Amino acid sequence: MSVVAWSLTGLTVLVLVAALVLAGLNAGRVGAGRVGLYVLLALAVLVYAGTGRLIASRLPGNAIGWLLCLIGLSLAGCMLTEQFAVYGLATAPGSLPAARLAGWLSGTLASAAVVLLFFLILLFPDGRLPSRRWRPVLWAICVVAVGWLAAQLQGGTTIVGGLTNAVQAAGATYPNPLGIFPRHGWFSAFVGATFVLALITGVLVLASVFVRRRGAGAELRQQLAWLGYVGVMTALWAAVLITASLITGGGNSWLGTVIWSFLVLTPMVGIPLACAVAVLRYRLYDLDVVVKKTVVAGVVAAAFTAIYAVVVVVVGAATGHSGSSALTFAAAALAAVVLQPVRARAGLLADRLVYGRRASPYEVLSEFAGRIAGTYSTEEVLPRMARMLAEATGAERAEVWLRSGGAERLEAAWPPAAEPAGARADRAAAEGPDGRSHDFAVEHQGERLGALRVTCSPREPLTPAGDRLVRDVAAQAGLVLRNVGLIDDLRASRQRLVSAADQARRGLERDLHDGAQQQLVALRISLGLARQVLADSPAEAAELLTQTEQQAGEALAEMRDLAHGIYPPLLADLGLGAALQAQARKAGIPVAIEAEVGRYPQDVEAAVYFCALEALQNVAKYARASQAWVTLGQDGPYLVFTVADDGTGFDRATTPAGTGLQGIADRLAALGGTVGVDSAPGHGTRVTGRVPATAHDASTNGHGTSTGIPSPTSAAR
Repeated sequence: MSVVAWSLTGLTVLVLVAALVLAGLNAGRVGAGRVGLYVLLALAVLVYAGTGRLIASRLPGNAIGWLLCLIGLSLAGCMLTEQFAVYGLATAPGSLPAARLAGWLSGTLASAAVVLLFFLILLFPDGRLPSRRWRPVLWAICVVAVGWLAAQLQGGTTIVGGLTNAVQAAGATYPNPLGIFPRHGWFSAFVGATFVLALITGVLVLASVFVRRRGAGAELRQQLAWLGYVGVMTALWAAVLITASLITGGGNSWLGTVIWSFLVLTPMVGIPLACAVAVLRYRLYDLDVVVKKTVVAGVVAAAFTAIYAVVVVVVGAATGHSGSSALTFAAAALAAVVLQPVRARAGLLADRLVYGRRASPYEVLSEFAGRIAGTYSTEEVLPRMARMLAEATGAERAEVWLRSGGAERLEAAWPPAAEPAGARADRAAAEGPDGRSHDFAVEHQGERLGALRVTCSPREPLTPAGDRLVRDVAAQAGLVLRNVGLIDDLRASRQRLVSAADQARRGLERDLHDGAQQQLVALRISLGLARQVLADSPAEAAELLTQTEQQAGEALAEMRDLAHGIYPPLLADLGLGAALQAQARKAGIPVAIEAEVGRYPQDVEAAVYFCALEALQNVAKYARASQAWVTLGQDGPYLVFTVADDGTGFDRATTPAGTGLQGIADRLAALGGTVGVDSAPGHGTRVTGRVPATAHDASTNGHGTSTGIPSPTSAAR
């Protein structure tokens, strides 16, 4: 199909070149104005042919590309046949054969171009009808095409040319050479009915654009908007031309010529360009940007026209020096001074017309950047971010979701969320042209931190410009959510540390009350009894003192155990290896200790010791393991410990971290360390912690020996 598209384009260019050559030869007969018009028509033909070839090559199944190619070819053929007739009838009479037939064909090809334009608008942008109900309109266009072709065969009519009536301008009009139907009577009624049907069909074709837009998605609305933009611009140029004619008194002027040229070029060139942008949709350009620039240019042009009219026309008429070079120079100087502030005001007006009360995308991003530079608190940034997105995109609702613990929770919304912040997310992104809600992931360094969610009104779906705006905000929000998450984690860890300290104090109080305190009370009672029976029964008193001595020993042992739980003496005296060896001997399963490390700061040794004990307690409670291993070593600037077992393991994706692992993470994080958990069902668990620390003594502490149980292998997970 690409070959066919290229062939049509090549044929169009050849026909166009021939038409322009003949137009140059006929310039003396038709006038310079029509030659200039032919240049504009040639530009339109090239745009139609080029965009048609581009669309037909990339999307051969879309009829829009082929219709554009045929319209370009019809216009080029109309130009060639019209100039052919002028040359053969006026410039060099009798020099070309079938000149009268060529003049007739010129009008026919002009009608064909209009009919093809009807088809183009009806099928825009996907090459299909809006629905089956529009088939009668399609057939009506075919009837109009047949009626217009038959009208070209009506007798008693005069051939004046094609699009520009060049034959009439050259004074070479002639009767229709193919007039086989009567001028009056039934055929005249048929032509009139065809004209009425053409008007009705044209109105329905234009209505199809609005019908197709109703209920369409954001992208289709943007496509249709391009075609509507061309129509609005054509109407505006017509209004400007009428206004300029009233100001200048209807005379010919360079300003009127320029405006008229834009009036002609806008539909001729704008329609194929709008089709190319809308159908190809490659990085679909935002119409709001184009409209904004158009408004600015229109206001500036109107201001310049007003300045010219006031200075040159009004002042000139009042002073009797209309059209003088001095007034023209004064108008130019005044325009240079006034147009810059006018342009600035026009930009503000364009922003209000395009974005309404919303801020422009640039303002939104600038405001967002300024806000995140000042504060990172959840209470400030995230609600403002939600409100900013809702107001900038016109959405019914904007939400900010924060990822924590493997799930996403609603953190902020505008308007304020009906459900409380922190609610669990059970949602699926409604992407696509029919979805009202759109999710945009927020990532930082490849990690998903949350999402921005925008819910739009069915009457005002999310536009491509709004889509890119939210994506840009999401790209900048990664660092914000990272900081918010860190702050929330810090608050949560502080709360956990406070809770853990309170729980430890309550446990110590309970142990003292239930253990050592009760034993001390028993000692006091035993001593009192011994004092009472000492005088009467020395032997019984001696027995009571022996029991009291035993109770004191038990109380002392329990006090030592409590003290060991606070900070083991072995850890303070001999270091990590000896302290962990002592705990390994009390474990319910065999535990191998490898601790080829020296001494470290007290806080580091305490953190690693209690983290290893917590991990061993988890092994005893949950792992159902037959053995475990504890390994300590120095890895560069880090003290690294590993607690591994050969138990049942667990699936980290479905099993959340418990309080034990969370406590390990909090304790290590307080020293700038990290913890990692590697586990899988049936393959055991490995907990690895890293703390930045440097040994005081590079030598071992003398207790880095093994219990004789083999070290863990890769299978012992």
